[in-house]
Amino acid sequence: MSILRETTTAIKVTIGLWVITAVIYPLLILGIGQLFPYQANGSLLRNAQGQVVGSALIGQPFASDRYFWSRPSTTSYSTADPATDEAGILKTGVSGASNFAPSNPDLLERVQETIVTLKQAGIEPTADLVYTSGSSLDPHITPEAARSQIPRITTARSLDPNQVEILITQNTDGRFLGIFGEPGVNVLRLNLALDRI
Repeated sequence: MSILRETTTAIKVTIGLWVITAVIYPLLILGIGQLFPYQANGSLLRNAQGQVVGSALIGQPFASDRYFWSRPSTTSYSTADPATDEAGILKTGVSGASNFAPSNPDLLERVQETIVTLKQAGIEPTADLVYTSGSSLDPHITPEAARSQIPRITTARSLDPNQVEILITQNTDGRFLGIFGEPGVNVLRLNLALDRI
């Protein structure tokens, strides 16, 4: 074989593989993904007016007494103000834990402040309402954490506690395949259900 023939064959193979891996395969996966449009397009949740208000996969902060509160976040769920983003959260799209050791004074101070805030709001602190998740974007809290917020929400919304308890039960996700993980409540989904009543 001549060098020219080998080079031509190598170029043809490279172009062929590029078309398969960079064009055909991504389009095929995109098409298959659209068989499951909710999951493939970001698991977007809409309010009663049909507006997208968030994703079921990414947590977001709630501060009003009318809503269930989420877990704390080291990134503030990436809702930093672009004008005062000293930490550069919006520039990097950071997610993740703070990596503070359990004895770190900054972590201990933040945990104590969170406990005080929860108790002032009449919420019995649970681990998931005090500590951040590994990704810092966890959209779930435990059913116990949701139930501990019932008195605050029923007072703010003048609702029957049993009605809110039913909402929590309806919006609790069980264990994956019945054995993996723990039951959890998607906070955004629960708050949207709360707005519908």
